[in-house]
Parts: sequence; structure tokens; C-alpha cells
Amino acid sequence: MNTTKILIAGFGGQGILFTGKAIAYTGLKADMEVSWLPSYGPEMRGGTANCSITLSDSQIGSPIVDTPNILIAMNLPSFDKYFNATEKGGYVFYDSSLIATNKKRDDISVYAIPATKMASDNNLTGLANMIILGKVIKESKILSLEQIKASLTQMVPAKKAELLNKNIKAIELGFNY
Repeated sequence: MNTTKILIAGFGGQGILFTGKAIAYTGLKADMEVSWLPSYGPEMRGGTANCSITLSDSQIGSPIVDTPNILIAMNLPSFDKYFNATEKGGYVFYDSSLIATNKKRDDISVYAIPATKMASDNNLTGLANMIILGKVIKESKILSLEQIKASLTQMVPAKKAELLNKNIKAIELGFNY
């Protein structure tokens, strides 16, 4: 049985739920069993936002991800809260533009990506989430770059084609980081 449990955490407005939806939709298109569980505070922007995604080749018993195989932390409170919960052999990806830390573990792979700075430097403000997603895809190999691109093409409406191109550029930037 192959199951990957992903937890994406940060503040509202960082694209947490969209990133989770992109992963879940891509998994669905790849004929995987999928669970997507968003969780957010009452604030539109600035409140907490988490998204649990499970991809599996067998039936999923619970949508809740307490111990992720993959953690994507977009802010320091989320990093601090979930870093130690990441399963042995798992991955932690975090935005080092926003998170200064010296936490280490020998039993997981940790990737610091200056995603917010990279987004700003490449006229992709607001797409740090997609930059980190690109790195996640490259390192974890849970899905392919081509699969994510194809899913985004279907997820982003034609009338927002400029957003599709920017999202793909951001993912490629992270993938090649």
C-alpha cells in the first residue's frame, strides 16, 4: 500500500487551499484515491489556514493528517507546530524568506526555499506557494511536473490565462531551484 499524507500550513492569503486543491486534483486525474480537507479561521486573509491531502493507491480511512509524510510550512507558527510531527523518512519544505530557523532532524529531508523572495524577484508576487509546490514535486516525486501542469490547465479558467502562465512559471522556478 502506497499512501502519502501531505499537510500544507500557513496564513490565509498564501494560497494554502489552492495548492492543496492542485495536488488533490492531480492525484484524482492520476486515478489515485484522494482526500482533501481544508481548514481555516474565520478571517479571509491573515488567519490560520491548513490543508490536509492524502494520496493513496487504496481506500483512505480518514481525511485528517496529523503526522505528514510531507509538510509544507509557509509561516513560522506552522513550521514550529508541525515540524516534529513529520514522519520519519518524510519531507519538510518551508519558505525561508519568511521562516528563520535552525531546527534540524536527521530522520527527514528538509528544504529551505526562499519562495517569497523568488516570487517577488520574478514578478510572481503571491505565488510562493506554487514555487514550493514545484520543489515538492521534484524532491518527493509524488506527482510529475507534467501532471501538475495538465491539472492547472483544467483548474484555471480560460478567462484567467495569464494566471495559468504565471502559476506554471512559478512551479517550474521551484522545480529547478
